[in-house]
Amino acid sequence: MSSADKNLSVFTTNGLLDISAKKFAIIVAEWNSEVTEKLFEGAYQTLTQYGASSENIERGNVPGSFELTLGAQWFAERADIDAVIALGVVIQGETKHNDYINHAVAQGITNVSLKTGKPVIFGVLTPNNMEQALDRAGGIHGNKGDEAAMTAIKMLGLQEMVLKGQV
Repeated sequence: MSSADKNLSVFTTNGLLDISAKKFAIIVAEWNSEVTEKLFEGAYQTLTQYGASSENIERGNVPGSFELTLGAQWFAERADIDAVIALGVVIQGETKHNDYINHAVAQGITNVSLKTGKPVIFGVLTPNNMEQALDRAGGIHGNKGDEAAMTAIKMLGLQEMVLKGQV
């Protein structure tokens, strides 16, 4: 089934970790704020819906998606932060600029996660146009911010199981 045919923000929630004591950082790119603010709202609401305390959710803004990596690293290096969610959007333009940005951010987020051993979630939209971005930021295809928050919760759950030798 193609993404045109379904809401992408449907996920299972069985056996989720109690996240009431976990601390999250959400890094938000200011570029294309019409979209990134909706992504933030989705991530924030999902975290609080599933047990995170609003006092345990910190937000950091960066100018654009390229800067998400360094912002994520700064938060991930803090001992009190359990997971980081990076939210941005890079819209296809007339040049290959988006290809370079998207690749660099994806690789950078992966590197931060591996370096720190913490879940650092890639919540960056890579649509062809603004309509597709809005469709994935609370529109007909759900909200990638919701998905990114749920991914952080699930990765923390897996981390805990691995550390306890339960898997």
